[in-house]
Order: sequence, then C-alpha cells, then structure tokens
Amino acid sequence: MGVHSFEEEVTSPVPPAKLFKATVIDGDEITPKVIPAIQSIEIVEGNGGPGTVKKVTAVEDGKTSYALHKIDAIDEANYAYDYTIYGGTGFDESLEKVSFKTKLEAGAGGGSIIKITVIFYTKGDAPLTEAVKQDVKHKGLGISKGIEGYILANP
Repeated sequence: MGVHSFEEEVTSPVPPAKLFKATVIDGDEITPKVIPAIQSIEIVEGNGGPGTVKKVTAVEDGKTSYALHKIDAIDEANYAYDYTIYGGTGFDESLEKVSFKTKLEAGAGGGSIIKITVIFYTKGDAPLTEAVKQDVKHKGLGISKGIEGYILANP
C-alpha cells in the first residue's frame, strides 16, 4: 500500500465553535442543502460517535454514486474531527482509503484557522495521481466553503 499525504491550512471568518457545530454536529443536514451534488448522508452503522459509518450519496454528471465515511475521532472541546472515506461506487479505484485529520483554531478577527492533514492510501504500489489529489482537495474545500456560506447567510 502506498501512503501519500499533504497538509492544508485555510482561514474562515466564522468562529471555530460555530464552524465546528455546523460542519461536524449538524453537517449531515446542512451539507446536502449547500452542495447540490450530495443527495443524502445517512448513518448505516453506529450512533454518531467514533466508529460510526455514514453513506454519502451523490449525483454527478447524471450518475448516482456513494462513498462510505467512517468517523475516527471527535473532540468537541478542541474542535478536532478525524474521519476516513473508503469504498463505494464514487471512490477512485486506485485508492484503498483517504483519511482526514481536521482541527479548528481561533483566527484573526474572531474567525478560524482550519488545519487539515489528508492521507491517501493507494492500493498496492499504485501512484497517487495529481488529478485524484486535486479532486479530493476541490471537493473538500467546496464543502467547507458551502457550509461557511450557509453560516454567514443564516447566523
């Protein structure tokens, strides 16, 4: 298995507590409202805490697909959320899984600094293509900006 990672840091004008609540606690309801491709997010195993598996169903280019999302850790006190996306029909076949470690910190002017580590696990010795890396990054940032916009429009 190949392991490839990158770190990203982005800012948001939304305070960490509010952003964490909207993204992690209320994200299953908000995300389909702000990302048209995402049709539903449903718990298929667990109670919402670590170990919970969610099925994220999306329609892109007229095709319905899904990916499985497992919660690895939630730390509400420190605004940290770790999860892994694996399997499904909408998952690139070169990947075994992709893990995300996210931490929100206080930023300038009452906003947030979002620190994200993304770890790609490829099947066998498959390389990580730039296209796959950029696709994951683009989708992740799209969801974050969509939720941020929702918060700003609905304080």
